[in-house]
Amino acid sequence: MEWTGQVYADIPTVAVETYIAAPPRRVWDLVSDIGLMPRLSAELRSVEWLDGATGPAVGARFTGRSAHESLGSWETTSTIVEYVAPQRFAWAVGDPENPSSIWRFSISPKDEGSVLEQWTQMGPARSGLSLAIDAMPDKEQKIVFVRLREFETGMRGNLAEIKSLLERER
Repeated sequence: MEWTGQVYADIPTVAVETYIAAPPRRVWDLVSDIGLMPRLSAELRSVEWLDGATGPAVGARFTGRSAHESLGSWETTSTIVEYVAPQRFAWAVGDPENPSSIWRFSISPKDEGSVLEQWTQMGPARSGLSLAIDAMPDKEQKIVFVRLREFETGMRGNLAEIKSLLERER
């Protein structure tokens, strides 16, 4: 990721993708399971469906508990905002109309396998990162850049592990 000089109000995004030698339906079955992400993520510790939901659907909500050495521990509520099997699965963190972030997996067929993309957007609503920006407003561009790099690194790790899990099963 190259320096962009973005600030939080720019609603910055980052995306990574990989080719997986598995059909979209197998990739979908894995990435649409919210229980997978705590096993892969360095920050997300646990997830739990809310309101009696037992699986993903537009409008279903879940709680996520996360921790980061610089940001501490926190809990968020996310709402699934896109669920198009086996192509796109997205959730908004916080208020779905004004989220603190949006996360999405997209799957497209390619040759005998799939291209899996993980994408995220910061903002537009305030998040835990906003506290760091408030404390050091002169460093906002660097704070945003470093966090986007962390997201990118984490997402690369997520996709590598998903690829490994699916290709090992073949």
